[in-house]
Amino acid sequence: MGTIAIAVAIVASLAAVAGAFGVAIVVRATLQGITRQPEIRGPLQTVMFIGVPLVEALPIFAIVIAFLLLGNM
Repeated sequence: MGTIAIAVAIVASLAAVAGAFGVAIVVRATLQGITRQPEIRGPLQTVMFIGVPLVEALPIFAIVIAFLLLGNM
């Protein structure tokens, strides 16, 4: 049981780190676009607000699967 718990903890932590990196990349690209063309700030923010949850979906799925595996031991 201990080995699976450690594996679940590793998967959950890697998913959280991957989500943070993904969101950072999306926000960085949005800020670069706003810096280059400030007049399209609104559409870029809209795309960012759609992109961030899409990037966060995969780590959330990974954490849910990890907890399901932990519960099935």
